[in-house]
Amino acid sequence: MLTTDLPGLKKIYSGKVRDLYEVDADTVLQVATDRLSSFDVVMLNGIPGKGKILTQLSLWWFEHLSALPGGCANHIITGDVDKMPAKVRVHKDLIDGRCMLVKNLKMLPVESIVRGYITGSGFKDYKQTGSVCGIELPKNLRDCEKLSGANFNPSTKADAGSHDMNVSRAECAKRIGDEMTDALEKASLAYYSIARDFAATKGIILADTKFEFGLDKHGDLILADEILTPDCSRFWDGSKYEVGRQQDSLDKQFVRNYLLEINFDKTNPVEIPDEIVQKTMVKYIDCYRVITGQEPKL
Repeated sequence: MLTTDLPGLKKIYSGKVRDLYEVDADTVLQVATDRLSSFDVVMLNGIPGKGKILTQLSLWWFEHLSALPGGCANHIITGDVDKMPAKVRVHKDLIDGRCMLVKNLKMLPVESIVRGYITGSGFKDYKQTGSVCGIELPKNLRDCEKLSGANFNPSTKADAGSHDMNVSRAECAKRIGDEMTDALEKASLAYYSIARDFAATKGIILADTKFEFGLDKHGDLILADEILTPDCSRFWDGSKYEVGRQQDSLDKQFVRNYLLEINFDKTNPVEIPDEIVQKTMVKYIDCYRVITGQEPKL
């Protein structure tokens, strides 16, 4: 499923992976397609079933975090189509397993990236400047090396066809204010820490992840979008971890590595070979199985 069209519902946004529909003034239907985005470019073909993995794993993490002491305020109303309004239920055959009914939030114009290890665009910035998002790091760090502590690294939120950009904490504060930046950092580091420690019990290293937050009608900070999936996180096999090289991953890095091998220009979408598609889906399924101890519904 690369595109969606749900008669009776107004499509209000189509992102790199998700389509959003207005259900009513307070409620939004979020549908995860099988579109594949890498380096902020949506590829010509997708990964069949990927949207279901992303949705089901996000729902699992939202439930896991909300059950902890203190809880985690999030945007989820339900992931069960049978409990959604009638005008959504009529589309069950198309969206079951890949949709979430969520609260309508005012989304923050920044994304919250937390890095526990240095790699990817962070490592590229580090090699050029010795810092990431304005945070100076120790000298001579190697690719995939563990940081002394998790770092809050905000970035801009780009629409499809545009590129996210790392920004400093000061720049983030200019966009959303000091108080909101403080709250964003505190929540992001806390959720990353919990997820990192849980993943470690499964033999997985959560190297980094991206969170998105919005404000509800009371102005409260709410965790939203997707969380802790192979699309927005780097999950590494802890038993094979070795500093100084790319890791054995259970995430989208497999696709990124292929694109780097073919010298992808990070601008024009390409078709991903079937072999890469199939191997990537295996990694996504394995990630779901290891983390949840369950089988995904595909």
